[in-house]
Amino acid sequence: MWNKMNFQEEAVQVMNSDFKDLSEVASRLANHAIKFAGIGWGGSFFGFFAAVAAIYLLVLDRTNWKTNILTSLLIPYIFFSLPSFVFYVLRGEIGKWIALVAVVLRLFIPKHFPDWLELPGALILLIVVSPDLVASTFRNDLVGIIVCLVIACYLLQEHIRASGGFRNSFTKANGVSNSVGIILLLVYPVWALLTYFF
Repeated sequence: MWNKMNFQEEAVQVMNSDFKDLSEVASRLANHAIKFAGIGWGGSFFGFFAAVAAIYLLVLDRTNWKTNILTSLLIPYIFFSLPSFVFYVLRGEIGKWIALVAVVLRLFIPKHFPDWLELPGALILLIVVSPDLVASTFRNDLVGIIVCLVIACYLLQEHIRASGGFRNSFTKANGVSNSVGIILLLVYPVWALLTYFF
């Protein structure tokens, strides 16, 4: 009887120890999952945020807040920073139809194809016809991040130069909106580089 009682106590201790180990492992797994999901979510969120900022700058370029920066560079930036879901929807049949309509309008009815649609049309064409190496591999890799960072830095430098200096780019009315938009372009590649290397 004594052995049976001793055996039960040992079994309870071993089971408690095992459950304690399992709870520690589950806790670490949950912490790592939350950490990596947060990093992944942050990358998607900042990518979407950067794409919206780039579209905002394209819209600003067509208004009276126009600057002398090269806004056509925003097209490859949007291409590389667009979230995967939106990118692959536009790369599918929907994008093909939009590209077909854009090409037909541009070729056969150029008077009815407004100037402000040229850059969005170029973006849709770029998304639809880009090879898989560029669309899948480079977009989701260090190459796409570096391209976005170079474009954002170049646009910021050109905007500061066109505004007449760093101070003017943040004090003039049209300079502030463009400066904020361009600085928002820097958020995604910096975050993506940090998560890529760390």
